[in-house]
Amino acid sequence: MQGLYLRRLRADRGDMARGPSLRHLRPARFRRSRSSASVEMLTARITALVAERQDLRVSAAPPAAIERNRRQLARAQWELSHALIERHLPAAQSAA
Repeated sequence: MQGLYLRRLRADRGDMARGPSLRHLRPARFRRSRSSASVEMLTARITALVAERQDLRVSAAPPAAIERNRRQLARAQWELSHALIERHLPAAQSAA
């Protein structure tokens, strides 16, 4: 019979650990913060971080400072994308 797997998978062995994972499914950097900022606030934060990054590059800041700014910028952009999804998704679902 095609498509039917009669063999037991390796993960189904009795000596394998069972139960919920002890680790979070997503790393902390990909979890939403409890206080959700508005799209406008996040856009202003991204603008400020970009200006700060340009200043860091002009002043030949240490690589650690530039990396810290890059992580803050990536986080703010990630939160902005989720804020935009939350803002526009309900309208798309009700229209369907």
